[in-house]
Amino acid sequence: MAARADSLPRPGVRPFAGSAQAGGDQSVVETGARRLLVVVGVMLAALLQTLDSTITNVALPNIQGNLGASVDEGTWVINGYTIAVVIVIPMIPWLQMTLGRKRYFLLCIAGFTAASFACGISTSIDELIAFRVIQGIFGAGLLATSQTILRDTFPPEQLGISQGIFALGAIMGPALGPPLGGILVDNANWNWVFDINVVPGVASFLILLACLRDPTTPRQVPLDVPGLVLLVAGIGSFQYVLSEGERWDWFSDTNNCIAAVVAFIGIGGLIWWELRAKQPLVDLRAFRYRAVWAGFILAMLIGGAIFGSTYTLPQFVQGSLSFTATLSGLLILMRAIPIGLATPFIARVVGRVDARIFMAFGFFFMALGNYTQATLTTINSDFQTFVLPLMLTGVGAALLFVPLTTAVLGGVPQQVGAKASAYVNLGTQLGGSITIAALSTLVDRRGAFHLAVLAGNLVPGSASVSRLPSTPNPGQLFGIVHEQATILAYADVSLAIAAATFIAIFLVMLMPKPKKGGAAGGVEM
Repeated sequence: MAARADSLPRPGVRPFAGSAQAGGDQSVVETGARRLLVVVGVMLAALLQTLDSTITNVALPNIQGNLGASVDEGTWVINGYTIAVVIVIPMIPWLQMTLGRKRYFLLCIAGFTAASFACGISTSIDELIAFRVIQGIFGAGLLATSQTILRDTFPPEQLGISQGIFALGAIMGPALGPPLGGILVDNANWNWVFDINVVPGVASFLILLACLRDPTTPRQVPLDVPGLVLLVAGIGSFQYVLSEGERWDWFSDTNNCIAAVVAFIGIGGLIWWELRAKQPLVDLRAFRYRAVWAGFILAMLIGGAIFGSTYTLPQFVQGSLSFTATLSGLLILMRAIPIGLATPFIARVVGRVDARIFMAFGFFFMALGNYTQATLTTINSDFQTFVLPLMLTGVGAALLFVPLTTAVLGGVPQQVGAKASAYVNLGTQLGGSITIAALSTLVDRRGAFHLAVLAGNLVPGSASVSRLPSTPNPGQLFGIVHEQATILAYADVSLAIAAATFIAIFLVMLMPKPKKGGAAGGVEM
């Protein structure tokens, strides 16, 4: 079905950001002190969301203990937030259009900050889960909106710089979350992982209330109720299956089967309905542009590589190697160091080099880092063992994120920027969720496989038993074998990520070739 004239502009036509745009749009390019204030306010808001995506993981055991929650209840502190974020992200362009981008962004900052405060004073696990869902509803809009605001605050020729600034928050936040969470948990209490959001949230709100300008005039668009119902049912059920699948043995559980059917019907119905709706809640027609659908695929791969390793590594080092929460968090920080060093340089040169070259090298370094980690992982691994692999993956992340966002936003017309940004962020979130679910299953299955193989070789008189310094009792022997099987399983996880990111090197060619002379207009494909 053809796109409406007021929905998507003609491919190849991109209004200049520094001039008045059609349809009542106005330039919001800033200079001098005002630009600096907008950047500071936006980055504070972006860090609220990105830090929160990982900082809570470290505090989860303490939260469960202090609130008397079971492991299953505790995981919904994470799952409830994630499900809310994934549901809201596709709605962001509609919300910005209806409320106005400035008003929507300020609402997100205020709601997220208030929900963070409420999480910090929660006295029961049910209260905390409810406030985390509210936090996710508002937090979903922080990252994608930050990206488009920064794009429009800088002139088009500085697109790489604006996205480099954004990348520092988008990538550094998840890396800084674990060490910060570990320090807070080890030296204070779990409440601080939420209370720490309050001061930056208030500061960001006040700065942007005074300095941020709206590029468009809000216009009332009817709410697409069928689209909303299908979105909540489809995406919410899909995220539920990913979150709960491994715990309940996937489709052996009735609830997972029902959720999977609802997800299939809901997502299929959403695609069918939104492509025909006159005023769609989720405008899927943005996928006409090659930069959008290719960027969505690559964003899923990047999200899977980054969030997958961020999820499994702390579990491994704290569980099998007895790292403290602080030490585990500092380990993740090793990946953030090359990101912080490389991103400013990449942001300055990305416009002069084909972004696909950067992304190919980025996936290569990701593959190399994870392969190196797999080969070095043993029962005797210490902090230094993981420094080199993590720094290699950090270089890879820096080479991926800025070029991807620059290529996507530079490959669509200005009016499609909010939709493109939302879909890239949705791809990152979905890629992370799918990968975490897959890696959780892989750890369990490969652990059982290695346990069976190792146990089968431990027979009286075998070389493996004779090399032990003393003869352990059966319980001790099982513990030794189980520990070794777990380590091998986590090594297999690193190998799996390495294989996936190596294959992704060849998928960067899905992105359209940038046009000479700067950012591309829309390329329909």
